[in-house]
Amino acid sequence: MQTSPTQKSPLAPEVEAELQMFAQQVAALRSGERDPDDFKRFRLENGVYGIRDTTDQHMIRVKIRFGALSADQLDALADIAEQFTPTQHGHITTRQDVQFHHIALADVPTVLRRLADCGLTTREACGNTVRNVACCPIAGIAPDGPFDVTPYADAVSSFFLRNPLNQNLPRKFKIAFEGCTTDHAKVAIHDLGIVAQLRDGRRGFQLYVAGGLGPIPLSAQLLEDFTPEELLFPSIEAVLRIFDRHGNRKDRNRARLKFVLKDWGLEKFRELWLAERKIALLTRSGRHDWRVPMTEEGPPPRLDTPAQPAPQTPAYARWRVTNCFAQKQAGYFGVHVRCPLGDLTHGQMRAVAAVARRFCGGRMRATITQNLLLRWVRERDLPAVYRELDAHALALHEADHVADITRCPGADTCQLGITHSRGLAAALDDLFQNGLASDPALQHLSIKISGCPNSCGQHHIADLGFYGNARTLDGHQVAHYRLLLGGGTTLREATFGEAIMALPAKRVPDAVKKILSHFRDTRQNGETFQTFTQRLGPEHFKQFLAEFAELPRYAERPDLYGDLGLEGEFKVKLGKGECAA
Repeated sequence: MQTSPTQKSPLAPEVEAELQMFAQQVAALRSGERDPDDFKRFRLENGVYGIRDTTDQHMIRVKIRFGALSADQLDALADIAEQFTPTQHGHITTRQDVQFHHIALADVPTVLRRLADCGLTTREACGNTVRNVACCPIAGIAPDGPFDVTPYADAVSSFFLRNPLNQNLPRKFKIAFEGCTTDHAKVAIHDLGIVAQLRDGRRGFQLYVAGGLGPIPLSAQLLEDFTPEELLFPSIEAVLRIFDRHGNRKDRNRARLKFVLKDWGLEKFRELWLAERKIALLTRSGRHDWRVPMTEEGPPPRLDTPAQPAPQTPAYARWRVTNCFAQKQAGYFGVHVRCPLGDLTHGQMRAVAAVARRFCGGRMRATITQNLLLRWVRERDLPAVYRELDAHALALHEADHVADITRCPGADTCQLGITHSRGLAAALDDLFQNGLASDPALQHLSIKISGCPNSCGQHHIADLGFYGNARTLDGHQVAHYRLLLGGGTTLREATFGEAIMALPAKRVPDAVKKILSHFRDTRQNGETFQTFTQRLGPEHFKQFLAEFAELPRYAERPDLYGDLGLEGEFKVKLGKGECAA
């Protein structure tokens, strides 16, 4: 498992060559010797995106491979946030990556080298390639699950990094590993979801193929019920070969693997995949023994940390309930660090790194819910961990509960963002400060927000999902959010939320409060939010929320015609998307 070295060591030759090449290309671009459009694809291969309204500042996406992060690496990310970003913070993504926004083009080569020095990379964090391999963050410490999938996620991530097979796919390709009986990795929304199985003492996997979100969401389907571990790599390679050969390269809107399966049907796809796997077994990946050594992650060295009495406060008691869970290893706990709206300041990064270094051997995981997870915390150290996190405004309870909102960057930086999704997330966060989030009937619901239909905030699979759009009312453009209800995932399938209606952005918090109160007060015994919304149906909610859909005349309430998180008048301003340019 890759961790940050304590001393700088020479970089691998291919890494050093890439860094030098990037610096040369930036210099050529700035001198006018390199065409900006030609440079675009090159920088995207290296995880560097454009940002709206500027050509000389960029977003850098750092791959946190399978979510594993060391304290030294988090310190390095803190240095980058402090020295190179105007906001001095980083953002955790729904693929367990970290993004930095508004980094000057001239500084990008320096930032990439800083990342390489601590064992991190941006290579293939975007573009038409295998993206960051996601992994269940509690794999190996969860009370359930057949075995730890982390070594497999690590090996797959390493195998496809810089692999010629996936340097020019028709579109991006996403892989996720799940090692538990609960779907922490959201298997069904991935191009390839890999779920640990143990059959008669033999390790293997269920393979789910061709899921995805975006404007046309499709749930992954079961490709093979049991794939022995020695066939895992040829199986993945066979899927990629099919995608590379048959994916739609003419229509970008139908270029994902899910459309190949939709056009062919599962049986044809499986037949061709099995044939392709036989070929792979005779060539490339099939010529290697890909059985992964299972080295169980062990506890960190015991440090002499004196036990502290637990704070006798409701906040600590609630934090213990919502943010801490007992590991399968007796005496140890996993601790979720809830990162407000997915953001961490440089000071908060250093604080978490210090806590991890002191209490759990410097090991942590980024999660797809945009938080951090500390692993191997001794139960006796939980009060001390809480106090140190609390000193940096990071002892927020409700991790992975309804108040812990997932959101994309939105129109603040994204070229395709219509609305400022961070503003809505902040407004809903304010809504939950009155205790609503701790109501037992509501606490396990999820809210996810995207600033456009592309679902980077995963709005399709939330109990309450929102994506940004715009409408013209009384001669003025008004930010709106389309409301979806009843989404979610299991290990076997994704259920996509039912589209209900569009709501003006500034009316959404009141609508959310009314929806949650309605569910709390009228649900039937044992009814989940998903079954509640299915029973009542879309028409019920359209009528129930009708009061929020319209606005008074602009002259009466001009304040309602803007967007949450935006000062001044709202105007749609879109650039050219770079997700796979």
